[in-house]
Amino acid sequence: MYTFGIDVGGTTVKCGLFTLEGEALDKWEIPTRTEENGGHILPDIAEAILKKCTEKGIAKEQIQGVGLAVPGPVLENGDVSCAVNLHWDYKEVSKELRGMTGFPVRVGNDANVAALGEMWLGGGRGASSMVMVTLGTGVGGGIVLRGRILSGVHGAAAEIGHMCVEPAETEYCNCGKRGCLEQMASATGVVRLARQELARYEGKTALNAEALTAKAVFDAYKEQDPVAVAAVRRMSHYLGIALANIACVADPDIFVIGGGVSKAGQPLIDAVLAVYREYAFPVCRNIPIVLAELGNDAGI
Repeated sequence: MYTFGIDVGGTTVKCGLFTLEGEALDKWEIPTRTEENGGHILPDIAEAILKKCTEKGIAKEQIQGVGLAVPGPVLENGDVSCAVNLHWDYKEVSKELRGMTGFPVRVGNDANVAALGEMWLGGGRGASSMVMVTLGTGVGGGIVLRGRILSGVHGAAAEIGHMCVEPAETEYCNCGKRGCLEQMASATGVVRLARQELARYEGKTALNAEALTAKAVFDAYKEQDPVAVAAVRRMSHYLGIALANIACVADPDIFVIGGGVSKAGQPLIDAVLAVYREYAFPVCRNIPIVLAELGNDAGI
């Protein structure tokens, strides 16, 4: 028996053919065609799946089903409330894709599905309850409790990027609120904090305001550049407090940190862990914080 894992992004759709044990037999990508209100996306996915079955000589009866990750809130019945990046309003995704392929379809939010993947075969392997935090252009999250994804009534559980961690913030987040974790701990957030530090620092620094990236900040942090150190300490402060608050609610076995910013590696984990342990509820203080292992394959 086989299964397909599909991860729909704003630019590309990642596809994988797997055994039921999670062994990847083939991986490929197709463009995400968002024109015409994203009306091409599901037909393109169905075509890719059926074409792969033909190419591999796999009979329909050998397919257990399709797992689909989408960037938006997902209801328990597989309907998507909205997916702004895909230009979708309310959409019966599971029903539509099943009708196009003939296979059972399960749909989940992309961050939640990535968390499930990391718990099964990645950084959270062996855990039964896990919180994953993805630090990329934004900040996403996924919560798995006793082996089940926590999605919430509105499909918005684990939107931890929009926890308020700085009530005094005056700039607005893309969500319309102020002081969100995403403004402080995403790739753009780290750059934002570094710009603030650069504006008030008068000494020597390796950072250049004209060519400032998250990678540049973390590279400079490893060299103990004063501006980078100040920016990363602020970022770690906000993220550490956020994880401590999440631990009070979810009390997981482990936290897994993924996304592009996680490429900063163990120095980032060490900085966040120090803050987390300071603010965590005592019985949660020793919950490990580790790096994700599956990279871009977590979703599929």
